[in-house]
Amino acid sequence: MGLNESADPRDVVRRQYLASAAGDLEALRATLAPDVEWTEMAGFPLAGTYRTPEGVTANVMERLGADWDGWTAHDDTYVVDGENVVVLARYTARNKATGKDIDVRVAHHFVVRGGLIVRFEQFTDTAKVRDAMA
Repeated sequence: MGLNESADPRDVVRRQYLASAAGDLEALRATLAPDVEWTEMAGFPLAGTYRTPEGVTANVMERLGADWDGWTAHDDTYVVDGENVVVLARYTARNKATGKDIDVRVAHHFVVRGGLIVRFEQFTDTAKVRDAMA
């Protein structure tokens, strides 16, 4: 964490979304704990659990960028309970192979400790994402 950066769980998660939207993978990795566990939902094209900040950005963000134009997670509503941060959001993007757009609701559950994201789990309508890829 840089100087003047809040360790408040909501602020840490918000920095992650801003870094992702800006395509700043270095800043995104800076929000993740060294032993982070990042789970993409079963049925999602990138389903699985990824570890380490480098593993997360290589296996999730870089792959999304390769397959989709303008992949963005729009963080709409935050529900915070201690170290738990649930964000109600939506994904928008255009699939590069098919030219089809998505606009799909998603919920993200983050666990933040010591100013870093230690766990992430995604919940989304995976069928809508897969439909845009077919």
